[in-house]
Amino acid sequence: MNIAMPSAQDNAATVNRYLELLEKRQFDAIADLYAATAAVADPVGGEVHIGREAIRGFYSTVPGTDYETEVVTLRALGNEVAFFWRLTLDLGDAGKMRIENISTMTFDDEGKIASMKAYWGPENMVQV
Repeated sequence: MNIAMPSAQDNAATVNRYLELLEKRQFDAIADLYAATAAVADPVGGEVHIGREAIRGFYSTVPGTDYETEVVTLRALGNEVAFFWRLTLDLGDAGKMRIENISTMTFDDEGKIASMKAYWGPENMVQV
């Protein structure tokens, strides 16, 4: 039996699903998008979270009560996707914070996220 590998369009759809789930704060569902041994570096240069449990734990520590995401541009080629996007966090009494982020994801043969790297730092954060 010949099983088709996920296409670049499938991987782009997974990125969009990831962002939808992030907006809804559905951290278990986000972790399920990742391969069992996936690695997340967010931001690059910080701690690397390896495996679904560590990834789930990482996402559950993102501050705020309400999230909004906006994709500015996305490029999907082969088993890799790069995208520039914005995350706006509602921090309650502290107001809202927006992070402009360039992220990359690689995908395994089953369409699961094998790795994610997020490129952002303090200079990419603004109060809104």
